[in-house]
Amino acid sequence: MHRHRELCERAVDPLEIAAGLEAHGITDRTAARFRHRDVFSLAEEMYARVSRENDAPPPIPAAAPRVRADWVVLTLLPGALCAVAVAALDLTEGRARLCAAVAGVLAVALALRSALRRGPLSTTEGGGPGPRPGAARGRTAVWTLWLLGYALLGDGLLRSALTGGPDLPPTGAADGHWPLTAAPALALAMACAPAAWSAHLLTARARRKLAASRGLEDFAVSVRPLLLGTFTLFLAALTVLAVLSTTLLDEPPAHAEVITLGALLYLARLLTVHGFTYAPALVLTATALAEAAAVAAVFVSRLPGCGLVATPVEALVTNWGAGSVPALACGAAASALLLHTIRKLTRASAHAPPEAPR
Repeated sequence: MHRHRELCERAVDPLEIAAGLEAHGITDRTAARFRHRDVFSLAEEMYARVSRENDAPPPIPAAAPRVRADWVVLTLLPGALCAVAVAALDLTEGRARLCAAVAGVLAVALALRSALRRGPLSTTEGGGPGPRPGAARGRTAVWTLWLLGYALLGDGLLRSALTGGPDLPPTGAADGHWPLTAAPALALAMACAPAAWSAHLLTARARRKLAASRGLEDFAVSVRPLLLGTFTLFLAALTVLAVLSTTLLDEPPAHAEVITLGALLYLARLLTVHGFTYAPALVLTATALAEAAAVAAVFVSRLPGCGLVATPVEALVTNWGAGSVPALACGAAASALLLHTIRKLTRASAHAPPEAPR
């Protein structure tokens, strides 16, 4: 009671205290030491025993965030700018193509940054159980850029390396020595909008369930299908965008690579929005290093006595194509992160409004 007095005095109901205790690591086993069956039962006693000045009515809990025109436009902007950049690459050659590529990358990067600073994908609106370390977010950003860069140039580099290249740097052309695949980048840029809508739907519905639930376990059971449902909606939208991008740009299908990478980035951002930064940074780092190791193995195999180093990579590319390497790495990482997301985002403390004490 002394340690969590401020939490108890500000709480509008016992569930808010339970969420705060849960965020501080108090479990049902800890509650049993105080002769309570679970954390919510302990929170009910704490809520009842704390006096409130003048018996003033409790403040109204913060409502779920509303849809705003600014973040709707910002989430559509990356896809639109990426489409313009891809068209510019197709219409230009030589130095003009290089300038168009640099300008397109900068424009899309700035648009993505703006989209991630407003609305449901922003770390200022999702709530969360605690501070968000800047170092972890920095690593997440760096490895996210690596994964996106690999989606653009990685498959072309891998195929070229297996045939003895590359002899020249990338030119931005799909038929060059180091070909560029624009369809995955276009699909992922356009997927920013459905990602924001899915995150908004999860936040809004979860906060409604938080207000209606009378126990931590009840909330976890009710929010789990909501989390999986919104994730499935995002994957469905991403699949449509992947097929559409491949068809419009007339590139070989890379649906598995796009879907697994999109799922990984979506789950990583969802956890970051709710204050869980360590696991996304760790998983994204491991995924990027796995992709880098696959490419490095091909170059290392050219050294005397190291021919067997690239055998697994060669087998994957021969049987399933160059896209199987990132698809396998991102798929395994997304599966692990999904399990972690289910465990973390079904906690009441993960969905507490930013103003609520934790």
